[in-house]
Amino acid sequence: MSDQTSEPHPDPVTEARRREMATEHLLFGTMRFLARQNPELLNELEGSLVHLWDTVEGEARDDEAVRTIARRMLKGLRAER
Repeated sequence: MSDQTSEPHPDPVTEARRREMATEHLLFGTMRFLARQNPELLNELEGSLVHLWDTVEGEARDDEAVRTIARRMLKGLRAER
């Protein structure tokens, strides 16, 4: 892996996708680290999912789809323990 600095992609959708991937990677690593130190963290996060919702308005809004993604992340973290 190299430490190359690159210019933002001219396509805002591509740049947003890259930021999302980087954020998910860092967040997942942080959650993994914290869950090892505090095993109850994953249960606490799972219990909070009822408050998670989709910010999109209209027909595209799907709160359960957002919660499903979060549940998959928690499932992955539990599998690593």
